[in-house]
Amino acid sequence: MNVQELFNQAVSRSKTLTEKPGNDVLLQLYSLYKQATEGDVNVDPPANAFDFVGKAKFNAWEGLKGKSKETAMQEYIDLVDKLK
Repeated sequence: MNVQELFNQAVSRSKTLTEKPGNDVLLQLYSLYKQATEGDVNVDPPANAFDFVGKAKFNAWEGLKGKSKETAMQEYIDLVDKLK
C-alpha cells in the first residue's frame, strides 16, 4: 500500500477512536491533515482577536510550513496508530 492509501485509512480510523484525544493531539491531527492535503498554510490568520480556536489551528498548521505532504501523511498515520 502506498502512503496515500494508508493516510486515507488513518483518516477513517481517526473518526472512530474510542476516546477523544486531548486538545494538543487534536491540533496535531488537524495541522498534519491540512499540511498533507493542502501543503503550506494558504489562508490568512483569523482577524477576530477572540477566535482562540481559529488562532490555535492556524498557528499549528503554520508551524508545519515547509514539511512535505508525504512526511505529513506519514506522521498523521503514525499518530493515529498510537491513538488506537
